[in-house]
Amino acid sequence: MQEAQIPNSELPAIPSKRYFTIGEVSDLCCVKAYILRYWEQEFPSLKPMKRRGNRRYYQREDVLMIRQIRGLLYEEGYTISGARQKLLGSSDESAVVSTEERASDMLDDLILRLENVLVILKS
Repeated sequence: MQEAQIPNSELPAIPSKRYFTIGEVSDLCCVKAYILRYWEQEFPSLKPMKRRGNRRYYQREDVLMIRQIRGLLYEEGYTISGARQKLLGSSDESAVVSTEERASDMLDDLILRLENVLVILKS
């Protein structure tokens, strides 16, 4: 089953820990690590702590926000910009997805995935 096909209601429970690594968050939210890093660029409110070697440490609030973003994008069909507006509290109806916006976001996601494959192939 693809990560986008698992509804948020079926995601694993969030353990009672203070900090989570990107790998743990990836497993808890069924979202690949490179997508989490991309979302950090697209959603200003998603800012995990960074320590030695730029390692990311997410808190429970970050995990909950990631699940909310995931639900907006994968379950409700919002675009990245639409989800960003929704999280900022905008009730603007223009945030609803148009076919063109969705195709554009899907293309951006495909480009990210291909760039990731290229990095793996070069190493």
